[in-house]
Amino acid sequence: MQKRNLCVAATKILSRKLHSSSLLSTNMGPKLQSSRIFSCSLYHAGESRVSKSSCDNIFLAHYRKSFCSLDENTGRCWNCGVVAVSKPFLSCDSCKSVQPVHTSVDYFHIFGLEKAFEIEDTNLEKTYKDWQKKLHPDLVHMKSEKEKEFAAEQSSPVIDAYRTLRKPLSRAIYLLGLEGVHVDEERTVLDPELLAEILDIREAVDEASNSQSLKQIQGQVQEKLEIWSNSFGSAFDKKKFEDAVTSIQRMTSYDRINEDIVKKL
Repeated sequence: MQKRNLCVAATKILSRKLHSSSLLSTNMGPKLQSSRIFSCSLYHAGESRVSKSSCDNIFLAHYRKSFCSLDENTGRCWNCGVVAVSKPFLSCDSCKSVQPVHTSVDYFHIFGLEKAFEIEDTNLEKTYKDWQKKLHPDLVHMKSEKEKEFAAEQSSPVIDAYRTLRKPLSRAIYLLGLEGVHVDEERTVLDPELLAEILDIREAVDEASNSQSLKQIQGQVQEKLEIWSNSFGSAFDKKKFEDAVTSIQRMTSYDRINEDIVKKL
């Protein structure tokens, strides 16, 4: 009975917070719901733990899934209280403390990039290494428990962002996802000419007797990938999402052949 009363009381507290803050709106847009980066975390994790009962765990899990940091609208650091010039994502500019996951951040924001298909790989690699230095467990082990928790939460989206943005195909799929456009990578391409070409290339890969032959085929495949990558970029910029999806499906076909060649080299 005591645990049940505790859960009911906690639910009432949450209801009052929902009515008092426009930040905790349940009408989140589809773009927020569709992207993995928009995971939410409690700003004051230590203050939110009511008990270890199963009822409380369900309540807190729902709270973490549905709502984001209570103070993220202010852009104020949880540690030193300084309001950042821009919304804090990974670390405070003043005290350098790792911040909670921010729901408004997408993969491009993580790396300080414009939301575009064409990006600089060198900047991506450098920024990724910088974030790893801030978030690696060996480098935050002397920090507070709260900051270590935030660093662990930040690490996953940073890794996902890097792996997604570094490859043109996954970057293209992610960009369309931000626009609410789903891409079925397993959908069969019905273009007879493309299917015939793919079969011919795969046959050539199977029959290649040495690495030189494979590299020659790989060069041809990469040229095709670049053609369709450029096609996607043009279609995406013009908001022609149907053409962009078509380009992605063709990129997928050539990318899979390239992966097979890499395995054989």
